[in-house]
Amino acid sequence: MRDTWPLLKTTAFPAVKRTALEILQVNLGYLCNQSCLHCHVAAGPTRKELMQQDNIQHILQVLETPSIHTLDLTGGAPEMNPLFKDLVVAARARNVKVIDRCNLTILLEPGYEDMAEFLAENEVEIVASLPCYIEENVDGQRGKGVYQKSMQALKRLNQLGYGDENSRLRLTLVYNPTGPFLPPPQESLEQDYKTFLSKEFDIQFNQLFTITNMPIARFGSTLISKGEFENYMNLLKDSFSAANLQGLMCINQLSIDWQGFVYDCDFNQMLNMNIRNPENRDKLHIRDILNTGLEKIPVRIADHCYGCTAGQGSSCGGALA
Repeated sequence: MRDTWPLLKTTAFPAVKRTALEILQVNLGYLCNQSCLHCHVAAGPTRKELMQQDNIQHILQVLETPSIHTLDLTGGAPEMNPLFKDLVVAARARNVKVIDRCNLTILLEPGYEDMAEFLAENEVEIVASLPCYIEENVDGQRGKGVYQKSMQALKRLNQLGYGDENSRLRLTLVYNPTGPFLPPPQESLEQDYKTFLSKEFDIQFNQLFTITNMPIARFGSTLISKGEFENYMNLLKDSFSAANLQGLMCINQLSIDWQGFVYDCDFNQMLNMNIRNPENRDKLHIRDILNTGLEKIPVRIADHCYGCTAGQGSSCGGALA
């Protein structure tokens, strides 16, 4: 895989200042039942990296911080970490909202047949990948047969109450572009998704997030291989909107990798752009967060940050504008 970091490290992106920590996003490992083209962590079935018990305990200690209200679990397929359920139960016992970044098809895999019920019982919010509502596009990006399995999983979630506006069970779908272009307006695309999925499959969901593909990892490598990297970066920079700077996820969120190291966001994590301990310049670890004045540490930036500010903006919570 081609490394995009040398093409990203020199940047004119504006400085970003963080505020109080509200969201802890934790990558439980790179093991996944899929290998998607756009995946910025290059996850897959052969990956061995998984967060272990000692770091899970550090996560739970940090969740005691009064300002933190959300634990956002990602991967790979976060459900494939054997400690996933224990972490969810412990976080909910602390009255912390839990988000599961689910690829949907994991809910149909052998050994995970009870996962959907578990998520519902613990009122876990599901943010599910569905890069398009057209079968050909989804299978082209995520693998043959993924679309139909995703529909099966969504129907199962609907049966449990997910996606019902009168239910506490929130179901969000996530759109990623299938190529080197920006997402369309989130609001209008959400309506297109809802109309199509309701008519064709009687499937309901609460909202749609549109997320810009980042020029890093597997997607960035593909851009380089096809000679499209420079054009894509020009698109991101030409579409820069200063209005999106105030909504950047790195302002009130931290990303934790499977080893417990701390980053400003999931994308910085994939570029090994660690937050450094201000006392000794070592890589900051989750066990050190409670004793570190994070608000005094600048957010680390590079050219990929333009992906979050282009057009309507992009974050793990969808469009910013």
